[in-house]
Amino acid sequence: MKNANEILSVAELKAKGEYRDRVDLLRQRLDMLSGKDKLLMTMYWENGNSLQQISRLAGVNRAAIARRIHKLTARLMEGKYIDCLRYRNRFTKPEMAIAKDYFLLGVSQKKIADKRRCSCYHVRQTLEKIQRILATAGSGSS
Repeated sequence: MKNANEILSVAELKAKGEYRDRVDLLRQRLDMLSGKDKLLMTMYWENGNSLQQISRLAGVNRAAIARRIHKLTARLMEGKYIDCLRYRNRFTKPEMAIAKDYFLLGVSQKKIADKRRCSCYHVRQTLEKIQRILATAGSGSS
């Protein structure tokens, strides 16, 4: 029985180490954010504020804060925008801006078109181009 406990503790230690690595990676990627999103994520991940404290300070419902933190965390860890940064030499500055808005910040295509003063068609075509490049770059490196 002692071996089972030792194996369990080794597995737990390994899981904790992997979790710490993911949190450290997330903390490094927080610099990609700006404005309210960066402040929100810094309060949660760096300062250790609770969702209740953040919602009270922001004057926003706790569920909305939790949803935003969860989505930002998932996008930062997913890495589509990280892949865009890795292959940034293949994209123009406006394409990188569209990629950041869409893949990192989760802005809709219509809002990106309004913000960037272009058509929804142009935004959609740009995102398709980005995804094609990422797919070919990903398959070529494997």
